[in-house]
Amino acid sequence: MKRPVHRWFRYAAGFSSEWVKQVIKGYNKDYQATVFDPFVGSGTTVLAAQECGVNAIGIESHPFIIRVAKAKLLWKENIKHFSDFSEEIIRLAKRQKGETQGYSRLIYDCYPEDVLRDLDSLRNAWLEINDESPSSFLCWLALTKILRECSPVGTSQMELIQPRKKKQNASKPFPAFIEQVSTMLKDMAFFQRKYATQPAEVHSDDARMCNLIPDDSISLVITSPPYINNYDYADACRLEMTFWGEIDSWGDLQEKVRRHLIRSCAQHMSYQKQQLDQLLDAKRLSPIIDDLSRVCTYLSAERLKHGGKKNYHLMTAAYFLDMVEVWSALRRVCRQPSRICFVVGDSAPYGIYVPVHEWLGRLSLAAGFRSYNFERLRDRNIKWHNRKHRVPLCEGRLWVDG
Repeated sequence: MKRPVHRWFRYAAGFSSEWVKQVIKGYNKDYQATVFDPFVGSGTTVLAAQECGVNAIGIESHPFIIRVAKAKLLWKENIKHFSDFSEEIIRLAKRQKGETQGYSRLIYDCYPEDVLRDLDSLRNAWLEINDESPSSFLCWLALTKILRECSPVGTSQMELIQPRKKKQNASKPFPAFIEQVSTMLKDMAFFQRKYATQPAEVHSDDARMCNLIPDDSISLVITSPPYINNYDYADACRLEMTFWGEIDSWGDLQEKVRRHLIRSCAQHMSYQKQQLDQLLDAKRLSPIIDDLSRVCTYLSAERLKHGGKKNYHLMTAAYFLDMVEVWSALRRVCRQPSRICFVVGDSAPYGIYVPVHEWLGRLSLAAGFRSYNFERLRDRNIKWHNRKHRVPLCEGRLWVDG
């Protein structure tokens, strides 16, 4: 993740900005693209579009990560103002003695006292002078970015926080903040020299509705929807949200984050009141209803053989019901002709195979798109000795035209 600006904050399970640029340039030979990413995450697609000189818009329903994407788009702002603002934060923070009281248990599990005091000093300094300016927003991102690298425990986004897992060479907050700001200043200067300020927008919105996107306005969609049963995307920024006081516990994620997201993981279903027959909406899921019902029935029986008894049957039905709505929204906002690329992976909860790309392709046709094909990129679930099942999986690109 060394690309300027893109590297300011990494969101779990992203894709290559260079590949996005290739797709945009290839499409733009025939059509003037307006690029859209309905699962924009930390902004890879819209930033890549700016690098190509193409208009772009993205939406994201995760309430924290959308702010990260918005901050990244501030690369065009005044460099000196940002530098001066960051220096004032350092000056104020060094005059304070940070506190350790008032944080949630997760924060105490992740930071020794001296590190937490320094982070608290930086946080309080930012809060003291926050004027909601672009420079303030960029400093918020810089401090947010260093939170994981300053922790000596396991804080990978792709795993739950692991307080017992130790890592070497954790960064000290003040040097880390200064270095991060320096990196951002260099990246801003680079982008401002190389790229025009091509319009790009990111908004808080739900891909199942695309409320903020006008009808027939999009010609190219590049995105990666949540992978089913791969990762709890609500948990991805739990450390950052806890540090900033936006959540207090893991349970807060359901109300503050998870309820806004596509239902792609078992954690969603712990709070679901719908039963399987309610989720298997035969009319809306008609292109896949027979296959989906069969798989969900197998999963419902298989769960009783496992200690966790996870509701994978409900998760699978809910996921595809949500994706029906995504395809319907995309058909409304996409022009004719248009092109869509979904980076997707299949799944096999409890070892029962779910052909995600095939079912999403069928649903796209039912929504009114003309054709689809799947470009297989790599095999999954073939390397690890401790994998939970032996079903070979794959990842690739679902191309939809219409």
